[in-house]
Amino acid sequence: MEKGETVVVVESDKADMDVETFYEGFLAHIIVEAGETAPVGSAIAFIAETEAEIEQAKSLANSGGVAATTTASPEPVPAAASAATPALASQNGSNHKEGRLVASPRARKLAKELKVDLTTLQGSGPHGRIVAEDVEALSNKGKQPAPAPVAPPAPVPTSAPVAPPAPRTPAPAPVVAAIPGQTVPLTTFQNAVVRNMVATISVPVFRVGYTITTDGLDKLYKQIKSKGVTMTALLAKAVAVTLQKHPLLNASYSDQGIVYHSDINISVAVAMDDGGLITPVLQNADAVDIYSLSRTWKSLVERARTKQLQPQEYNSGTFTLSNLGMFGVDKFDAILPPGQGSILAIGASRPQVVATPDGLFGVRQQMQVNITSDHRIIYGAHAAAFLQDLAKLIETNPQSLTL
Repeated sequence: MEKGETVVVVESDKADMDVETFYEGFLAHIIVEAGETAPVGSAIAFIAETEAEIEQAKSLANSGGVAATTTASPEPVPAAASAATPALASQNGSNHKEGRLVASPRARKLAKELKVDLTTLQGSGPHGRIVAEDVEALSNKGKQPAPAPVAPPAPVPTSAPVAPPAPRTPAPAPVVAAIPGQTVPLTTFQNAVVRNMVATISVPVFRVGYTITTDGLDKLYKQIKSKGVTMTALLAKAVAVTLQKHPLLNASYSDQGIVYHSDINISVAVAMDDGGLITPVLQNADAVDIYSLSRTWKSLVERARTKQLQPQEYNSGTFTLSNLGMFGVDKFDAILPPGQGSILAIGASRPQVVATPDGLFGVRQQMQVNITSDHRIIYGAHAAAFLQDLAKLIETNPQSLTL
């Protein structure tokens, strides 16, 4: 097993992340099999430095002598979980094995940078192995200790299932069929939705509806659809451009006051095949051209289906769209996502008989939109003004979305 090789896949609420090993050696023994879970802080597998230590690792694991090794990570762990494979744990001993010095790769790198002679050290790691802390301790004995370089994050045990030590692209999880009379456990995605929805119960919200004529937008979409432009990207672009004039609708509440975000990042709700919901984010949607925005959206959806989104790609939204128009839904109310000030629910565009400006009747394509906003920072007049400007953009100047 080479340093940098994927040895475990961490499943979070929103994504599956490949985790690489910080060490070279052999994946000696897997404690937690794929599909199982373990308490945070417990060991999930052993890495042996040499082939000779593989059997010893297996014996130690089978005898119940597994002790989790935890080291505080200098960076926050994404989605409340990370993964790695702890090195073989045992009592300290000699740091020389079979006539060679035993030191971790991190310790060797640090010793080279700090000009520390490893042969003078007594290792405090497993089997007397010299670890980075031993090098740092010797270096800091002087009056003017050399500044220690920033080292890679130390491995942290996880409760995530251990995958075979080979990179892979996860396939979408199968849809669990409903079985009458049985209780089917919620998926991690569904549990995440439950937590988010419960978190919004305490937020006072209000809703405002608006009717928007979409003839111009529909005509534009037909003209540029062949270039890869999606209706989702057009709607996201229209909302983002309108938010430039209404920064309060792009803001969020905090205990310290109103948080005005510097970027306009549009989240768009996407239902997953195996249950649950995810909101890929079109970042800086107001500044990106419609063609690039559409390509980005296509990539986001593809990677969302295979749980390959990075956290920044689903948790950085400042305003959310939820579109059920493709299902023929006329109108609906959306639940406000945690940490945002507004979400816009978009219904289907349908032909409607309307009165024209010349006093006659005509048929126009119209869609119903409903905005849900946090009433602690946004009031009815603010939301109404935003919807009015959004309608004006879509109805009178949709061509500007391609500029």
